[in-house]
Amino acid sequence: MGTKASRVAQNVFTASASFDAIGTHHHLVVTRPESLGGAIAIARDHLLDLDEAVSRFRADSEVSVLARRQGHDGVSMLVSPVFASSLAAALRVARLTDGLVDPTVGRAVIASGYDADLALVRARSARSARSARSVRSDEGPSVPGWRVVELDLGLRRLRVPEGTVLGLGASAKAHAADTIARLLAGRLEGGFLVNLGGDLAFSGELPQGGWQVGVEGTDGEVRQVVAGHGQAFATSSTTRRTWTSNGERRHHIVDPRTGRTAPVVWEQVTCAGVNALEANAASTAAVVLGDEAPGWLEARGIPARLDRADGGPVVTTPGWPRPGEDTRSAA
Repeated sequence: MGTKASRVAQNVFTASASFDAIGTHHHLVVTRPESLGGAIAIARDHLLDLDEAVSRFRADSEVSVLARRQGHDGVSMLVSPVFASSLAAALRVARLTDGLVDPTVGRAVIASGYDADLALVRARSARSARSARSVRSDEGPSVPGWRVVELDLGLRRLRVPEGTVLGLGASAKAHAADTIARLLAGRLEGGFLVNLGGDLAFSGELPQGGWQVGVEGTDGEVRQVVAGHGQAFATSSTTRRTWTSNGERRHHIVDPRTGRTAPVVWEQVTCAGVNALEANAASTAAVVLGDEAPGWLEARGIPARLDRADGGPVVTTPGWPRPGEDTRSAA
C-alpha cells in the first residue's frame, strides 16, 4: 500500500483503518475492534511528532533547522527524543549495511530533484520536461558518510560538520512502525499490524494462521501472499517514488557511494526481518547493490523476494517461499 508494496490480505482481521501522514498512506489492523480508536490516536500522535522532527519538507522541522544552522564549524544542537531515537536507528542501519544505507545522503537527494513534497516535484518536472537537457555524470554530490555524525543519545546532543544534510527518510518511517507497534501492545489489548507506507511491524496476539501479507506490485496486483508470525516486512521500490530531473528519470533511493540515484536493476525488493527497521535496511541496501543484492542478502540470512525491473524471473533467497508456493510462510 502507499509508496511501498506490502499489504495485508483482507480476510484475516477484525477491524482496520487507513489514514495519510508524513507524506504517505498508512494502514492499521487490530484483532479486537474495541482497540481500533485508541490505536489510531496513538499512531497519529507519534507520526505528528516524527514529522516535526525529521521532515525535510517542513521549514520548522528539526532536520530543516539543523540544515539552516550550518556554519564553518558545522552545527551542534539539542534534539527531541523522537529525533534522537530516529537518528540512532538510522546510524544503526548504516553500521549494519556498511554504509549502503546512510543518513547523510540528504544533500544528494536534494540534488537529484527531490527537494519538496513528491507531488510538487513531479509537477515541476512535468513543466520543465520540454526544456530539460540531460547532464548525467558518473558522480553526484559527495556524501559525507554516517561516521561524521556525533550523537550523544543520553544528552540528546547532535553535532554534524559543515555541509552535512540529514535525510532520515525510510529508516525513520520503518523505525516509527516498530515504535508504534510496541506502544500499541503496551497500552491496548489485542494484536496489531502497523503498515506505514509498506513498512510492516506486528505486536500483540497473532490471528489464527498468522498475519497474511500480500506482496503488491506497482500495478496494484498482489503477486504473492506469505504469512507473518511475528517477523516484520518491508519493500523498497524504484518505480513508486519517481520523477524526472534534467531529462533523467530518478527515484528516491541514492547510492551513498556515488551520490547518484541507484541504478534500476530491481523493480522492488521485499525482505523479512526481526523488525521493520532491519527489513527496510535490507531492502534498501538491495536496491543500491543491484545485481550483487541476492548474494549479499543470502550471506546475511535475509529472506527476500526480488522483482526484476526488466520483467525477468523473480529471484528469492533462502527462507522466502518461491512464487507459486502455497506455504504462506516466510523467515
